Amino acid sequence: MYRFSYAEVIEDSSRDCRDREYQLFDQAISKMKAANGKPSQSLEMLEAIVFVQRLWTYLIKDIGHPDNGLPDKLKGQLISIGLWVMRESDRVVRGEHNNLESLIDINAMIQEGLK
Repeated sequence: MYRFSYAEVIEDSSRDCRDREYQLFDQAISKMKAANGKPSQSLEMLEAIVFVQRLWTYLIKDIGHPDNGLPDKLKGQLISIGLWVMRESDRVVRGEHNNLESLIDINAMIQEGLK
């Protein structure tokens, strides 16, 4: 029978979460790259925007949860980034522009931090 310490279980669980988050960012970035430059109301664009907004809605909720162990300063920074992503993606949906480069870049930077 295997015995694991609580710290090992938590570490594995945390690593698994980071891996899943990394994969979700990978999907978001791929969708945005495929949609970049297409019309704001195109199927590709809307799928990309909905995906990235759902991802950040989940992340903001998780980061803001009282049990989240991240340092408060980092929580604030990530929530600010998430709110910017939401505002910027709303601008795309409203047809103000269809350039996703800045959204792709910021999501790639966050993804890199998960390695």
